[in-house]
Amino acid sequence: MNLLSIILQVTGDLINTPEAEEIKLSLWELAKEGGWIMIVLAVFSVIAIYIFTERFITINKASKKDDNFMNVIREYMIEGKLSEAKDLCKETDTPISRMIEKGISRIGKPLNDIQTAIENVGNLEVSKLEKGVALIGMISGAAPMLGFLGTVTGMIRAFYDMSMAGNNIDIELLSAGIYEAMVTTVGGLIVGIIAFILYNVLVSRIDNVVNLLESKSIEFMDVLNEPA
Repeated sequence: MNLLSIILQVTGDLINTPEAEEIKLSLWELAKEGGWIMIVLAVFSVIAIYIFTERFITINKASKKDDNFMNVIREYMIEGKLSEAKDLCKETDTPISRMIEKGISRIGKPLNDIQTAIENVGNLEVSKLEKGVALIGMISGAAPMLGFLGTVTGMIRAFYDMSMAGNNIDIELLSAGIYEAMVTTVGGLIVGIIAFILYNVLVSRIDNVVNLLESKSIEFMDVLNEPA
């Protein structure tokens, strides 16, 4: 008789027994049945949520559009007030303003040099926004695998307990290993799915910032190319 047959038989006996009472198990008690792997998954979830919250706020600030900023910069540049334009960039303190400030500081050099300087600052700003995002991506892939590891160790535990019990096999003996196997699988999938969603939300937001930086850099270069 294999393990599945034993489980089905014992479970059926419990269900058909008149004295069997309904057993309620809280999420906390269920999570504890998963063992140490659930602790690791809990740490993963805390890290992912913390990074997502911090990065989401930072990216939102960086993605705010201020059309008036570029209009004022344009006026200052047309009037030759480069120092006032730099001061405005420092006061604004956004990825766009830092990028434009670098471009203003390079005015007088070839346009290719100015554009390269702007692009370098833009790349640095994007890399700052991406800080920690890769870790969420790692968690989205590692959490399900960790859950599956718990499935394997749980089934090994169940088979080991069964082998040690000889002919005295019952559902209580096997329940610990089966709980560990099933709970860790569910926990790993839940953490992995949540982390995957959070990761893609941040990537999408960063892509929007990249597009915004590119549009503002083009707008700045257009100002330089305008006839005096």
